[in-house]
Amino acid sequence: MLLLNPILIDFPQEIYTERLHIRIPLPGDGEALYQAIQSSFDELKPWLPFVHHEQSLEGAEANVREAYAKFITREDLRLHLFKKDTGEFIGSSGLHRMDWKVRKFEIGYWLDTKFSGYGYMTEAVKAIIDFAFDHLEANRVEIKCDPDNKRSRAIAEKLHFTLEGIIRNDQLSADGSQIRDTCMYARIDK
Repeated sequence: MLLLNPILIDFPQEIYTERLHIRIPLPGDGEALYQAIQSSFDELKPWLPFVHHEQSLEGAEANVREAYAKFITREDLRLHLFKKDTGEFIGSSGLHRMDWKVRKFEIGYWLDTKFSGYGYMTEAVKAIIDFAFDHLEANRVEIKCDPDNKRSRAIAEKLHFTLEGIIRNDQLSADGSQIRDTCMYARIDK
């Protein structure tokens, strides 16, 4: 098993798949992040609380730099997704809310709307799952989503996550206006 102090764990800062370049957030990514959120606002709004906060180019760049710092300290492992052939930013994913002693990770993800429907996110999440099990010796990887988020649920099911249950009255909706349930999907092996 790996050392328990996560800051000492060395692992690749980028992953390549057939069509994607997946890497840590880097200073300068803010503009691409901002543009993707703006162009996908209506699709992201029902599911992601951060979309409801005022967005700005400066704020997006600050967010990227904070994500970079958290990656280095292993507090959060956000990853940015790019098309390998064009270098276009297409979305974000990563491993969040980690429990390093248990080796438990939660995958989160969102995609720029114009890249939806091509299987990019399924490809990215599969690579990140493999990364978690192979490089981080994960014992458990989770996907949590709203029961009405059909696209997110489809990715979990396509990648053979088990729906362990629906946690009732577990979270606020993305806009904070109502109490919502949460689907708890998990995999305990690659």
